[in-house]
Amino acid sequence: MPQSLQDTITRCAWANGDPLMEAYHDVEWGVPLHDSRTLWEMLVLESFQAGLSWRTILHRRDGFRRAFDGFVPDTIAAYGPDKVEELMQDPGIIRARAKIEATIDNAKAYLRMQAEGRDFGRFVWSFVNGKTVVNDGITVPAQTETSQALSKALKAEGFKFVGPTIVYAFMQAVGMVNDHHPDCARRANGTS
Repeated sequence: MPQSLQDTITRCAWANGDPLMEAYHDVEWGVPLHDSRTLWEMLVLESFQAGLSWRTILHRRDGFRRAFDGFVPDTIAAYGPDKVEELMQDPGIIRARAKIEATIDNAKAYLRMQAEGRDFGRFVWSFVNGKTVVNDGITVPAQTETSQALSKALKAEGFKFVGPTIVYAFMQAVGMVNDHHPDCARRANGTS
């Protein structure tokens, strides 16, 4: 998007004031995403956000991609204690042992579903019947009954750090729900 357009559009207030957040909002956030591997990456990144801001994660996303070998689930599932210790020393990511270990477990859960012939993208999107839920964009909840149900289902599959608030943020990010403000220029683009 040309810089002049980025400077003149109306966007959701949370994205203003930080060029990286603005670009993320204008290009990615709320755009329906169906690719299973990319959805899994977004779920991992959202799990690292727990207790932090998305801005913190977004500014380290390249560091996460480097440290976690491009988010290739097969590679991450094979990480052992030495790799966990290496990640604990990496200043390019959030160095939280429980979240790092959860990422390894989540890679294993993702691969188990894949081995069973279950597509992760279809699985998560089934909770919104394959279509973006369009909310009013004014009253934005921290979680919903749907995010609670998806959280419970993910936990049953062996995923960790997938509480209903994290899952709702994930749903917003990948376009399962459209919470763009009514005045936001991106609101019309956030539906599947």
